[in-house]
Amino acid sequence: MKVSDFSFDLPEQLIAQFPPENRTDSRLLKVFDENHFKDSLFPSILDELKAGDLVVLNNTKVLPARLFGSKDTGGRIEILLERITGEKEFMAQIRASKSPKINQRLSVDGDEEARLTVTARKGMFFIVSVENKSSLFDWLEQVGHMPLPPYIDRSDEPEDQSRYQTVFAEQPGAVAAPTAGLHYDDALIDSIKAKGVMFATVTLHVGAGTYQPVKVDTIEEHQMHSEYIDVGEDVCRLIKKTKANGGRVVAVGTTVIRSLESAAQKSGDQLIEPYSGETDIFIFPGYEFKVVDLLQTNFHLPESTLLMLVSAFAGHECIKRAYEYAINKQYRFFSYGDAMLLTRAELSQGAVLAG
Repeated sequence: MKVSDFSFDLPEQLIAQFPPENRTDSRLLKVFDENHFKDSLFPSILDELKAGDLVVLNNTKVLPARLFGSKDTGGRIEILLERITGEKEFMAQIRASKSPKINQRLSVDGDEEARLTVTARKGMFFIVSVENKSSLFDWLEQVGHMPLPPYIDRSDEPEDQSRYQTVFAEQPGAVAAPTAGLHYDDALIDSIKAKGVMFATVTLHVGAGTYQPVKVDTIEEHQMHSEYIDVGEDVCRLIKKTKANGGRVVAVGTTVIRSLESAAQKSGDQLIEPYSGETDIFIFPGYEFKVVDLLQTNFHLPESTLLMLVSAFAGHECIKRAYEYAINKQYRFFSYGDAMLLTRAELSQGAVLAG
C-alpha cells in the first residue's frame, strides 16, 4: 500500500490546542462498521462495556522532557529527550542553528550548576551525560517542560503538567502521552469497575519517534522506531481468563495494542506470554490481530503509522469513512482531541458494539 492511501485533509481549526474543561467532556465516535457511526459523549463508553470484559491501560508517565538552554559557544538550543539510557545519561534530539559537536558542553535554563556534555551521536539522536545531579528524574521535574506535540502551537502551561498525563500514570519514561487514556477520570474508572469490568496495565514508554513522518512511498518499506514495553504476568493471566470466559479485551490506545501484539508475537503457540524489552512492531492493513477485540483511541495524523494501525484494526475503508464523518461533524483531533471506539474488522458484523 502507498503512504498516500492514508492521507486526508484536516481543517486546522479541528486540531485541539487545549484539553476540555474536564477529562470526560470529550466526544466519542462509536464506529460499528464502515456505514454505521454514532455520536456520543465519552462517558457513554460505559454502555459498550460488559461484565467480564477486560480494559487494558498504558501506565507510562510522561517526563518533563523538553529543556531549553545554550551551547558553550552561546548558541541557543532546545533539547527533547527520547529516553533515559543510564543513571546520568539520556538520548535526545537537539535543535540548534548548528548541531552541537561531540564533547561539547551544554547548559540548561533554570540550573546553572548542571553540566551537560554531548558524548556521542546515533542517527538523529545525541547521547548526553549529566554531571552534578543524583537523579535525572528529579532534575527533569525541576527544570523540564512538558513535551507537547508539535501540532499544539503554544508553549506548555501549568495545566499541562496534569492534563498531559493520565490519572493512572505510574511508570516514568515517556516523552509523549498515551493520549487515548486522557479521557478517563477516577470516577469513570470506578463506574466501569462497578459494572464488573476488569482492568489491567501494560507499560510502553512512548518516544518522540511517534511524531516522525513516514519517509517512504510504500508502507512496507518503513522501519519503525523502537520503544520499551513491559507486559507482565498479571495482564497475560487476565487476558487468558477473559478470552476463556467469552469476555472481550479492550485496548485503551494504540500503545496498548502494540504492547499486547508484541508480546503475543513472541509467545509462539500461546495466546500471550509476559515480555519486557524493546519492540519495533509495525502494524498495517493485512496484519492479523491475536488479542484485542475493541480499541478506544484518539484521531491520528494523516499518513502516520498510528493511522495505519487503526486501519488494520477496523478496516481501511471503515477508517477512511469514519474520519470523513468526524471532520464533517467537527470532532476535535489529536492529543487533546476527541475519541473513537472501534471494533476489530472481522468482528464488526457480529455487533460487538451495542449500538
